[in-house]
Amino acid sequence: MIGFYENCLDRLKKTRGDGWKMITIDGVVGVGKTTLMDIVVKELGYTPFEEPVVNNPILDKFYYDRERYSFPLQVFFLNERFRHIKKASKINRAILDRSIYGDVIFAKMLKDNGEMSEVEFDIYLSLFKNMIEHCQPPLLMIYLEVSTEEAIRRINSRGRSYEVATENAYWERLNKEYREYFEAYNASPVLKINVDQLDFENNPADRDYVLSLIRNELEALYSIESKLAK
Repeated sequence: MIGFYENCLDRLKKTRGDGWKMITIDGVVGVGKTTLMDIVVKELGYTPFEEPVVNNPILDKFYYDRERYSFPLQVFFLNERFRHIKKASKINRAILDRSIYGDVIFAKMLKDNGEMSEVEFDIYLSLFKNMIEHCQPPLLMIYLEVSTEEAIRRINSRGRSYEVATENAYWERLNKEYREYFEAYNASPVLKINVDQLDFENNPADRDYVLSLIRNELEALYSIESKLAK
């Protein structure tokens, strides 16, 4: 029987076409997506599209009352990510700090936890599937993998009050869902980087190492595209 994430990704695979020349960075909260995006922008000249957490009128409320705010928050994110990906699709070298592709992870978890009703989830899922049919896979998906313990350490270190106040069990469930999602993800090439022992924000050697992985992957992908175009 086809799994939930496989079913969602199947709609994305059907839109493959020539693909969109963008990079997407994904991973759990606190893993370093924005930091890595900033590095790629500076070193490789990509145009950034940040995750819509700034000027988000619902996010802080959600962490204190997830059942009340889960549905409007997910619709807000879905709409903003769709807006971003439409703009990014028109740029040759765009990079997104998370994107619409994995948005469904959060909605599914909220529904499974009873924090989003079945009716709300069905409405959300219908909207997600309608939107994803107008999207194509990225050139490269970068998945920053991390242990739950390290993710929690980083979350506590950056000190956002609504994240610090969230119970550890939430982060454990989220990390589990991310791993399941990326086990199913096959809509585009994936570069998986385990960051438990990496500090690419403060350690130049770690930064150079991660950049070399990304450069090598992009060179290989563009080489394949060039051969196919001949």
